[in-house]
Amino acid sequence: MEAIKTEIVQHVVNVGGLQIGGGELVVMAGPCAVEDEETLLAAAGAVKEAGAQVLRGGAYKPRTSPKAFQGLGQAGLEMLAKAAKATGLAIVTEVMDTRNVDEVAAVADILQVGSRNMQNTALLKEVGKTNKPVLLKRGMSSTVEEWLLAAEYILDAGNPDVILCERGIRTFETALRNTLDLSAVSLLKELSGLPVVVDPSHGTGKRSLVAPMSRAAVAAGADGLVIEVHPNPEQASCDGPQSLTPPEFAGLMGQVRRVREALTVN
Repeated sequence: MEAIKTEIVQHVVNVGGLQIGGGELVVMAGPCAVEDEETLLAAAGAVKEAGAQVLRGGAYKPRTSPKAFQGLGQAGLEMLAKAAKATGLAIVTEVMDTRNVDEVAAVADILQVGSRNMQNTALLKEVGKTNKPVLLKRGMSSTVEEWLLAAEYILDAGNPDVILCERGIRTFETALRNTLDLSAVSLLKELSGLPVVVDPSHGTGKRSLVAPMSRAAVAAGADGLVIEVHPNPEQASCDGPQSLTPPEFAGLMGQVRRVREALTVN
């Protein structure tokens, strides 16, 4: 593996007083996509009550099929802003295009670069010019080295606040949506000082596996989790099968807290 410029000193990303990589387990939760204001506010209230610190939700959605729901765009961003004001939660949402960086950054506390765009160097450079933290998801077929070098594009553009997100990779295995590489979490702790979070929702694509993989991610040293939560997963516009209901999410939060506490007992 080529030498990575990132020094192996733990970097803490500050998001309005919330510290990611500073020892606290940070949970980002919410629907896959912003569908309507009522659903978003219901999800935001539920994840806030359960202990999540960041609301996730896509205003712009990259989809495999051009006929699938692509998100609400600017209207979705406005709904996210209302949800943030109502709950006090920070916002993480995806930016897909260099032309939309300023628009998304006006609302988001954390800019997400998704798996499909991990090696979109123009976009990496553009988000690197902002003063907003960047959640960089691992490319679906990317090596750890490629992932870290993608992060370096953002760092070299002047933005030190990169959060790496393991979200599963594509392998020969077809039983699940992706293969969640939790070994990468521990490896990144050796190779990089950047915070590392895990998305077990996309990593498995199966609701029943989100809780066990969340527990395992925390045990592997993850600084946070990205969880899809929807009030009515069966009616979700996208990723319903991997979305937790609010009661399921509340139960998960209790589990991961206990795992984290067990790891920090002297």
